[in-house]
Amino acid sequence: MVQLVNYTGEGAYVAISLLDANDNYFKTLRILGDEEEWYPDLTDWWSYHTGAKKPSLDAVTGATLAGGERSVFVVEIENELLDAGHKIRFETAVEDQKYVKEDLQFPLTSENVNGKFEGTGYIRYVRIIPSN
Repeated sequence: MVQLVNYTGEGAYVAISLLDANDNYFKTLRILGDEEEWYPDLTDWWSYHTGAKKPSLDAVTGATLAGGERSVFVVEIENELLDAGHKIRFETAVEDQKYVKEDLQFPLTSENVNGKFEGTGYIRYVRIIPSN
């Protein structure tokens, strides 16, 4: 579950990515925001998708979240990626407001797949619950 802070303005675009041990993008887990014209506002994530590799968008998209709103959804991460040095990063951007590269980032560990994490920008917190 992603819960945003109360703010005024347009809905937030959120890129949820899996990073490798060297902070390189490994996989996009989810995008909140379905209008592709605004994806470049998620600067770091967008440069990964338009760079030399140009990977296809491999995430499910959904609607943006406005200030104070929350969204509950499922992301699937292979068990072998747990405790292997990967991290999950939440990047956020709001039209005519700031972009937050690391609104929230934490190691993908067995302990962290059942926790609550505070954001630093538009995200108030994220709660992770394992499915099995």
